[in-house]
Amino acid sequence: MLSRLRDRPWTTALLIACVAQLLFLWGLGRPGKLSFDEVHYVPAARTLLALAYPANTEHPLVAKAFIAAGIALFGDTPWGWRIFGTLAGTATVLGVFACLQLLFRRTPVSAFGAGLAMLNQTLLIEARTAMLEVYLGAFTTLAIAALLWSMRGRPALRLTLSAVLFGLAVGVKWAAIPYVAGAGLLLIWGKSDQRDYWPGLSLFPALALFGLVSVGTYLATFAPAFFYAQDPLTLSRLIPFQVEMYQRQTQILAPHPYQSSWWSWPLLIRPIWYFYEPDNGVQRGVLLLGNPAIMWGGLVAVAACLWAGWRRRSRALLGVGLLWVGSLAVWAVIPKSLGFYYYYHLSSIWLCLALAAAFHAYAKGRFARANEWFALPVLMLFVYFYPIISAAPLSGPQAFNRWMWLDSWR
Repeated sequence: MLSRLRDRPWTTALLIACVAQLLFLWGLGRPGKLSFDEVHYVPAARTLLALAYPANTEHPLVAKAFIAAGIALFGDTPWGWRIFGTLAGTATVLGVFACLQLLFRRTPVSAFGAGLAMLNQTLLIEARTAMLEVYLGAFTTLAIAALLWSMRGRPALRLTLSAVLFGLAVGVKWAAIPYVAGAGLLLIWGKSDQRDYWPGLSLFPALALFGLVSVGTYLATFAPAFFYAQDPLTLSRLIPFQVEMYQRQTQILAPHPYQSSWWSWPLLIRPIWYFYEPDNGVQRGVLLLGNPAIMWGGLVAVAACLWAGWRRRSRALLGVGLLWVGSLAVWAVIPKSLGFYYYYHLSSIWLCLALAAAFHAYAKGRFARANEWFALPVLMLFVYFYPIISAAPLSGPQAFNRWMWLDSWR
């Protein structure tokens, strides 16, 4: 059966997606009250659903529209707030599979990376929390997959799809803008390379197509704001409103107990308690903490990809390594007064790509099954941390101490 699945990559992807969706749905109603930044985005989604007035105007509308759709379809309940987030989490897993399949064309490599994404812990938590990050991860991952797909044929159509997905990603959060710029640079490099990765589509039409569609999609995501009962958006205010958003996003904020610097995120120095209090009669907790095996092992994998990519002239390996480096480097220059560990969500996904790529590059001979050995501690750690990443019932208020490896995790 396994040999048959190797020859049917998208059947494998569908099976992994089903497992991921079940995992994300299990216990979705826990906690039964708003947690962490849900207190901002769920009320904003309610206001958007009612088309009442502008709310949470420092971020675009796409993620809040999905939360609002969940409320409309499933009620103003924890399931309604979070249901579309689980689908976005599953889409992220599929996006990881697609990226690896397009880069390496090896179903075991793609399945391994997708499995890591499912078990990296941050994706589970974000998929079950009504915030922005899971939608940002889904659209960005799928957009990159579509961009890679456009290099395989039918470039205009597939590049348009990628541009739409990138526009939606920016419509979730402006943190996707550097990826749009990176895609533009990839287009320039790909057209200048002797292999010409987008044959039949010259450089300037390709850039124009990509830029116009991505920007147009982003601006179109503000359509609901034109129908607010109070202070509706107008065409003349659409561009000035972007300036207002920038001013809100770059304002100086008061210190926060969970703030952290970008360089600390890969080291797991300061995770975030999204929730820790009694809920439905029992103590529950949700700690945004990446799987240590993936988060720390992934750093070695990034270095391995960069080294192998340089030595072997492998564009795929080098690209995977640079994707993670770039995703972290942008936070060193983005003018944000405060940083938080959840900003590392996209980077944590790219670590899964790097691990799959590194094992593919180096696991040869008697180490051919090294990825399976690595998967064991990943799974064990996921099970070990599951009670405090899933809001499972805990024994009491001090139960969290069992999982506190570092004082900074408290």
